[in-house]
Amino acid sequence: MKTRQLLRRAMATAAMVAFCLTGMCFTADDTPASRVVEEGGTGPYKAIMKEDPTLKAHTLFVPQDLSKFGPKNLLPVLVWGNGACANSPFEHYKFLNEIASYGYVVLATGFFPEEGQRYRGPMSTTEQQIESMDWIIAQNSDKNSPYYNKIDVKNIAVAGMSCGGLQTLFNCADPRIKTLMICNSGLFNQENAGSAVGGMPMPPKSKLKEIHTSIIYILGGEKDIAYGNGMDDFHRIDHVPACAANLPVGHGGTYAQPHGGEFSVVALAWLNWQLKGDSQAAKMFKGADNELSKREGWTLEKNALME
Repeated sequence: MKTRQLLRRAMATAAMVAFCLTGMCFTADDTPASRVVEEGGTGPYKAIMKEDPTLKAHTLFVPQDLSKFGPKNLLPVLVWGNGACANSPFEHYKFLNEIASYGYVVLATGFFPEEGQRYRGPMSTTEQQIESMDWIIAQNSDKNSPYYNKIDVKNIAVAGMSCGGLQTLFNCADPRIKTLMICNSGLFNQENAGSAVGGMPMPPKSKLKEIHTSIIYILGGEKDIAYGNGMDDFHRIDHVPACAANLPVGHGGTYAQPHGGEFSVVALAWLNWQLKGDSQAAKMFKGADNELSKREGWTLEKNALME
């Protein structure tokens, strides 16, 4: 009898390990995973990183205390796609958590990051960003949801890093999007398309004409492998407000630094301006004397529609 019990226990453990390796790992009582990152971030609404069983293959970053939000204090939304088409935000969780701590719901493509581990499973898809928008809009209308009447569904940003930026541009025509944020990314052209990683979405440059919102490119300077593509995109966009911010840190950005480093400062200013109408945040980008150009290392280029 003991042998059978030990065998069953070993088989159950093996099954759980295999399940966790897919990226979706729950505790023994099926409680979705959650973790407080960097003490909840530096913002006024301490955040938490978590799974939700009704949104498979996604990770949420949300304020811990949702009671502070309602019809008079709605939560704008950031939808995020990861670098390398990874189906987990394991490289960006500090950056995304920091944004959530300033009063945002962040919906990242992919499985909950296991602490200290890289994701090595199948690639993510462009459709997952659409799933994020569908889900949060439905949650806002569901009386049984903790997000009921707390979401600013008219202020949704879609963003991503590297491959996630390509996924974002693939989805750029969605009418629910209020602004776009393309990080360390840009569309390939015919001359360099062969250098793209297999499995990445590859929209043509003509896709840029489908953008109907403001857009910012946040790039890592000339050492960023996406610099040429991103700046080429920026220079082609003349029908919507667009800008390109560069910090010479290369393709990896500052996402892994405490609280997401400088990239989170710029991303938050953009989101606060575009989604919350924050006039103070707008000063980061507006005018010849903009605040971003005064920050060490940063340069900013804008098209004629930005002012």
